[in-house]
Amino acid sequence: MTDDSTSPAAAGRLTAGRLSGGRITLGTESHKQLFCRMLLDTHDPYKPAVIEWPRLDDDAFARLTGLPIWDMAVRFEGQASMAVLTYAATIQDPLLREAVTMDGNEEARHKLVLSKMVEFYGIKLEAEPDYPPPADPEHAFMQTGYGECLDSFFAFGLFELARRSGFFPLELIETFEPVIQEECRHILFFVNWRAWHRRQLPWHRRLLFDLRCMRIFAGRIRARMATAKDVGGKENFTATSSKAIETDIKARDLMALCLSENDRRMARYDGRLARPRLVPTLVRIALKFIR
Repeated sequence: MTDDSTSPAAAGRLTAGRLSGGRITLGTESHKQLFCRMLLDTHDPYKPAVIEWPRLDDDAFARLTGLPIWDMAVRFEGQASMAVLTYAATIQDPLLREAVTMDGNEEARHKLVLSKMVEFYGIKLEAEPDYPPPADPEHAFMQTGYGECLDSFFAFGLFELARRSGFFPLELIETFEPVIQEECRHILFFVNWRAWHRRQLPWHRRLLFDLRCMRIFAGRIRARMATAKDVGGKENFTATSSKAIETDIKARDLMALCLSENDRRMARYDGRLARPRLVPTLVRIALKFIR
């Protein structure tokens, strides 16, 4: 993959972050142009097939192959790409359809990156299930978006924790950096799509849309809690992950790290774009009660 500080995609991100002149009203044509162009213009054209996976020493190899997440990660990306691409096929607006298709193709590429990685390191996965197209494409797209808002927020902190602790070699961390940053782009695109899409609805349907969003988000939380039990037994998934990274970081410090990493990654993009607020706000509230 390209180096994050010198690639054309990185240059596009930095440029996008400077284009803060002129107000943008959410839900307008200008807003749609802004969040669609953000996703399209910051695309990094790396190819999973030519990634040079670093050789690991015995300890690092054991840590990587011992993580109980790879089957789950591959399935999540497969489901996400099918959901997003199915929704893209229903969109009439050419620019929006192009951007959502880009989103879905990048999700499919994440799955390919993971597949290439587990193949290279000899990690055995369970048989992969089929990914049928969803019956309700928009609902599936929203489920994917809210799920990524949850997953990526905590992944930002855990990824930085793995880097600081030396849990993985720096070469492997750098290899996955573009994938992690793409997830940042995806959730930024999703929250702006949600704000734009809501404004396209008649006023009497906006409340129903808000209730639908709340129901989907609550469903994603329940699904992630069920997944955490599958992966980590009765322990909290965040605690299980931090233990796997062999650090004594406390839950409060990890949550604060997730917040700072979320802010750092989002700061690369145009300040006029709406930012994800729900998960960061919930974490900030939780931090007031955790000692």
